[in-house]
Amino acid sequence: MRREELPQVAQLEAACFSQPWSQRVLESELANPASVFYTACMGGQVAGYVGMQQVLDEGYIGNVAVFPAFRRRRIATRLLRGLFLHARREKLRFLTLEVREGNLPARAFYQGMGFQQVGRRPRFYEDPVEDALLLTRYF
Repeated sequence: MRREELPQVAQLEAACFSQPWSQRVLESELANPASVFYTACMGGQVAGYVGMQQVLDEGYIGNVAVFPAFRRRRIATRLLRGLFLHARREKLRFLTLEVREGNLPARAFYQGMGFQQVGRRPRFYEDPVEDALLLTRYF
C-alpha cells in the first residue's frame, strides 16, 4: 500500500465496515514497521486491500476488504496469497483473524483458504452486536 492510495482505502473501509478505520488510522498503520499492507488495483483504482500486524513469528490480519464492484474476481484470494508468501518468507507460524459469526460468505472463503476456527470472542462486534469467530491458518 502506498501513501497516495490512502484516500481510496479509507473509502473502501467506509464501504465495507460498520466501524471503518479512518484515513488517519490507516496512515499510522502504514508507518508502523510491524504492519504489512497490500492493495490490489484495477484500472488505476484501488479494488481491495489486506492488512496485518506481524509480532515475532505470528501474523494478525486486521483487514480484508474489496469494493463491491470488484467482488467475485478473486482479488481477496490474491491478496491473501500475498500475505501467505510474506508469512513463509518471514517464517511465521500462523496467520489469524476474526470474522463475524453471521458472515457466512466470508467464513466459507476463509475456510477455502485454509483457515480453521480456533476460538470465539463473544459480543466482539458492535452495530450489530455479534460474536467473532477466531480463524487461524498454520504454516
